[in-house]
Amino acid sequence: MRIDKYLKVSRVIKRRSVAQEACDGGRIEINGKPAKPSKDVKVGDKVTVSFGNRSMSFEVLSVDEHVLKQDAENMYRIITDEL
Repeated sequence: MRIDKYLKVSRVIKRRSVAQEACDGGRIEINGKPAKPSKDVKVGDKVTVSFGNRSMSFEVLSVDEHVLKQDAENMYRIITDEL
């Protein structure tokens, strides 16, 4: 699954267009490397999302195409969440 779609489906970022802009701006990293919006994400990948002075790292646990809102947080495990 593309990283921009994953971030939207997992509700880490609310809109896919915002996720694409974050990738283009270099604020998304997969396994320590900057990610383009089309980069595929798979189970076990470590993703870091940076916005302003906030940074969040998480491990991908599943890449389901459609997830209910209450199940979205089960798609990843937070490693760090810093302000």
